[in-house]
Amino acid sequence: MKYRTLGKTGLRVSHVSLGTHQFSGEWAQEFSEIEVEKMLACAGKLGINVIDTAECYGNHSVESLIGKAIRKNRGDWILATKFGHAYSGSQKIDAWSPAQVRQQLEDSLNALQTDCIDLYQFHSGNNASFGNEELWTMLNGQVRAGKIRFLGLSLSAEVLLKSDLQQLHAAEKAGVSVIQVVYNRLQRKAEEQVLPFCETHQLGVLVRVPLAKGFLGGNYKPGAVFPENDTRSSYSQNFNDEQLRVVEAIKREEVPQGQNMAQWALAWCLKNKSISSVIVGCKNLAQLELNANIAEE
Repeated sequence: MKYRTLGKTGLRVSHVSLGTHQFSGEWAQEFSEIEVEKMLACAGKLGINVIDTAECYGNHSVESLIGKAIRKNRGDWILATKFGHAYSGSQKIDAWSPAQVRQQLEDSLNALQTDCIDLYQFHSGNNASFGNEELWTMLNGQVRAGKIRFLGLSLSAEVLLKSDLQQLHAAEKAGVSVIQVVYNRLQRKAEEQVLPFCETHQLGVLVRVPLAKGFLGGNYKPGAVFPENDTRSSYSQNFNDEQLRVVEAIKREEVPQGQNMAQWALAWCLKNKSISSVIVGCKNLAQLELNANIAEE
């Protein structure tokens, strides 16, 4: 495993970070406490030192699984989670007020069984929510109190597609030092303005969905149908088929013969030196090992 410095934070992060959305059961598979514990133990042995999760992955339930799994070696990990959502029954709702986020922070700290979150990220909210100065005053107060080490901004896919850089331009004033963004061989919008801006301003960059929700793994053909409890089933069949046709062309024209496509796709992202780490989920230990042993850049 190789490591890069995450912008101005000084944190040394592994090229590959462990994404945990899959532990919520929203990817057509359920995970037990024992399975999550084994997954995280294996990730640590492979040199991964970043865990990325969120408050709304099962209403803090994924954070709870992580907290139980790493309670004996918390110091080995850089914990990144997010804020901005709460639950009304089973319904996820926006919750951006300083008081609501303050409660989310306490709930995340309790779930993760930690006194401090290494990276606390604004989770894909709109400009009005981001622009609330009282929110950032509260959060920076929590940084000073030692409950948060660094603040981050996870840009929504919609903001990125619209080339709306309002949040990005205001990030440093808000105390944000790390940007999380969608970027992969199929979705390259971040190359236009976001990644150059981050490099110029020394903002750390974490990339999510580097495998385009599994499409760049090279394991699916056009016509593939995803089960109802798989998030990819929310896309139209035409969209999925078109994406998979592009993937076939990439595999044929760009991926060296004999090389695993998922490993190639992760290394492709990391060719951009402004990116510190790619966040990758996995459903089993074999996928985890494959992701961790990415192709040399």
